[in-house]
Amino acid sequence: MPHYSGPLLTRPVADALLAAREASSNEWQGSLDLERSRTRAQLQPDAWQWLGRSYPYPDRLKDRTIYHWDGESFEPVSRYAGSLIKLVPTEWGTPTFEIDGIKMLPTAKQSPLEDARAKVALVEPRGKVVLDTCGGLGYFAACCLEAGVARIHSFEKNPDVLWLRTLNPWSSDPDASDGRLRLAHADISEAITQMADASVDALLHDPPRFGIAGELYSQAFYGQLARVLRRGGRLFHYTGSPNRLTSGRDVPREVARRLEQAGFKAQLALDGVLAIRR
Repeated sequence: MPHYSGPLLTRPVADALLAAREASSNEWQGSLDLERSRTRAQLQPDAWQWLGRSYPYPDRLKDRTIYHWDGESFEPVSRYAGSLIKLVPTEWGTPTFEIDGIKMLPTAKQSPLEDARAKVALVEPRGKVVLDTCGGLGYFAACCLEAGVARIHSFEKNPDVLWLRTLNPWSSDPDASDGRLRLAHADISEAITQMADASVDALLHDPPRFGIAGELYSQAFYGQLARVLRRGGRLFHYTGSPNRLTSGRDVPREVARRLEQAGFKAQLALDGVLAIRR
């Protein structure tokens, strides 16, 4: 799917456009791509122009929502197909996303892209072939490309997440990666069985929480991760600490134990587990 190149609006951006018009300004300066760049729009009483196209001033927009131009009006970047999935703005510019109101990426202390950059650094991707099991918005892939990865194979099961990526200017774009990013719409729990032994140099595993995708935390799946990773290769496995206070479960340590049984040397790192293939 080609990446969207039109304007993206949030409530603060729309309010700023309207305020500039009310102040009788002929021009507005700001960002129309979630703070990835700065631009200018020409203002008229009944419309504003950007990159040669005219757009209406939007009606009052909702907080915590990103809007794109669908050719007729500004619509939320969200879809409902059994679950509500939406792109959500952050104070950092780089958006996160939610599924049924559950935030999928940490954003409390830093941008999701900076968070991804710190995790990617643990597997030292420069010059390597990397497997990205659950691609999401593509921030792991973007950071790997930035760090000089030789090739990254990324899998994403949810077609609506892939659609979000086409509208998110911060998402990595396979078409702009010189062939280094290979993105597949597939379930990694099935696709990994077709991968050759010791075919990747490093692994990034950021699965949905256990209650949604328990198969991606299973001993059998960890055995597959060990099989496709060369000896000495690094794996970062995001876990977070779900339900630790209410259930008493220590998911990171449970994951570390299973990875040890699968053939890794594992230790807790950041909000997950760093493991090296023995």
